[in-house]
Amino acid sequence: MKKIMILGAGIYQVPLIRQAKKMGLETIVVSYAGNYPGFALADKVYEIDTTDYCGVLEAAKKEGIQGICASGTDVAVKTIGYVCDHMHLSGISEYAARTVTDKALMKAAFVRGQVSTARHCTVRSLEEAKRVALEFGLPVMMKATDTSGSRGVTKVDTLDQLDTAYAEAIRVSRHNHYVVEEYIEGTEIGLDAFVSNGKLELLLPHEKYVKHCAGATVPVGHRFPYICSDKLMEELRIQMERVIAATGMDNCAVNADIFVMPDDTVQIIEAGGRAGATCIPELISIYCGFNYYEKIIENALGEPLDFTKKHAVPCIAKLIYSDKEGHITRMDMERILEHNNARTQVKMDYSVGSKVWEMKNGTDRIGQVIMKTDDETEVDAVIKAIKENIVVE
Repeated sequence: MKKIMILGAGIYQVPLIRQAKKMGLETIVVSYAGNYPGFALADKVYEIDTTDYCGVLEAAKKEGIQGICASGTDVAVKTIGYVCDHMHLSGISEYAARTVTDKALMKAAFVRGQVSTARHCTVRSLEEAKRVALEFGLPVMMKATDTSGSRGVTKVDTLDQLDTAYAEAIRVSRHNHYVVEEYIEGTEIGLDAFVSNGKLELLLPHEKYVKHCAGATVPVGHRFPYICSDKLMEELRIQMERVIAATGMDNCAVNADIFVMPDDTVQIIEAGGRAGATCIPELISIYCGFNYYEKIIENALGEPLDFTKKHAVPCIAKLIYSDKEGHITRMDMERILEHNNARTQVKMDYSVGSKVWEMKNGTDRIGQVIMKTDDETEVDAVIKAIKENIVVE
């Protein structure tokens, strides 16, 4: 039996673990200790911080794994690259992983690779950040360099706001450097891709739904397909090929955030060496007709990949979240699950008594709705009905 190591045991890794078991693989799940749902599904558990690349490598060698992967999180990408390099496994390299998990290194690579991206500057002090902000002209974006899900990312309209934004970047980051970036106005979309043996095998832009919180935009849903002109689709392909060449990403899923301008040019905000979160693998699976989690696992095992679309089913996913911090005091699951049918999948992450948080970043969710539809109002109606059966106090 082949062994696959999956980094992380949270909700975004559960479908990956389930798919690996369905494929007859022995699942080795690694995460620091906690009440994570993936632990109960794993064949074997190692309670190791997924950023402890030496500890994870030691466990991987001990188990003699044939592949290592994760989905929807940047936290473990550097460790995946480190293990892949040291054990000669299929996956992102350590160099590429380090590049795409540090926004400063990523932006520098974009510039070298002639990727269309906003002006930016790496800063190491508040004074330097203020100097750059004045040089670029307000507003600007203040960014932590090693986070995802909009954590530590703030739009700054005045110099006074920069103090708070800089402090927040420091709070959530493990780095001692940060990025001040020119503010760009455009239509924000997502794009997921897959690169295999140096070739871009899959290119799927998608509409992105966002919530504006505390000066940042937080992704709360996605829609496939993204309808655009042939000119724009070709520009997206050109820019993603440059991103891949500039960062060295290979044999991995790619997730990018992009601004589309009125003239069908694009600005690449950032790109990660992993599949997107917020239900993106599920949406790709529905839209394309193949299991995207299976492709991630096959890639990690070094198996041939086939991304031939079987069909194109329009689909939308949105998160269910709370507008305030508190505890769930009522959740009528019988009524909530009445919305499950052949077109709609409802999944809740918490139960009565659970602590939940006000939506501030991509992890502040209490559930999700995925629907085979191209009508956003249908999804919104289901979410509204579900939230009527949840009380947070």
